[in-house]
Amino acid sequence: MTTQEREQYQRDVERSIVKKFRKEIWRKFTKAINEYDLIRDGDKIAVCISGGKDSMLMAKLFQEIQKHGQKDFEVVFLVMDPGYNEENHKRIVDNAERLGVPLEIFHSQIFEIVAKEDMDSPCYLCARMRRGYLYHHAKELGCNKIALGHHFDDVIETILMGMLYGAQIQTMMPKLHSSNFAGMELIRPLYLIREEDIIRWMNYNRLQFIQCACRFTEKCATQDENEKDSKREEIKILIRELRKKSPYIEKNIFKSVENINLSTIIAYKKDGVKHHFLDTYDEPKE
Repeated sequence: MTTQEREQYQRDVERSIVKKFRKEIWRKFTKAINEYDLIRDGDKIAVCISGGKDSMLMAKLFQEIQKHGQKDFEVVFLVMDPGYNEENHKRIVDNAERLGVPLEIFHSQIFEIVAKEDMDSPCYLCARMRRGYLYHHAKELGCNKIALGHHFDDVIETILMGMLYGAQIQTMMPKLHSSNFAGMELIRPLYLIREEDIIRWMNYNRLQFIQCACRFTEKCATQDENEKDSKREEIKILIRELRKKSPYIEKNIFKSVENINLSTIIAYKKDGVKHHFLDTYDEPKE
């Protein structure tokens, strides 16, 4: 691809975001930014890129909102290489160059460290370590926020997983203060965007991204392959089946954690303290 062809392709990709996918992607991105107050003037945000479809779309969305938005902020497009094989590392770099996303790449030994641990599921440890490294490096670069590419489907799957496998009602929050890195926040700007629309955008622009690129599951290196036998995959299948019965299922799951009536809850926790309905049951009503 010549320089001229690459520049034209980048313009076409950017136009697809604000034109063809305006309703499904651009408006939902800006709605999340405004509704959850994710970006403020003076922010310096590390846009964390794993190399998958979600984070690469997020990078392009940040570029667009810098051009079209009204906030005064900086971004760094941050890639942590935890030990990718050569093919996956090259695909991340090539996609970023093709899309016009300037990368800040740093390396870690996470895959090697996790590989030494004797555990049935290394994914939880890997995810926690990744986030810690990202916070640390972002802070070194002068950032006050990291942006992750979790989308609407991740949110509703988390809600159901908590209920069915964790015996709790909780959700993936649109933003969080870091408990280990003072002054740092995590934001999720794709919070309202459906995964199916991200896939449509990807296919429309003839893009191929890595998905699961860890040393334990390198067979998942392409977008077309799914994780097998995971709790999240079971939840994905369950939601697809429920959707056949009602087109409102996903929205209702999402809204369920916005419409909690504490008067009808047996118990809940706040800041680590458990509150039970019997604590105030006999108190006189005003």
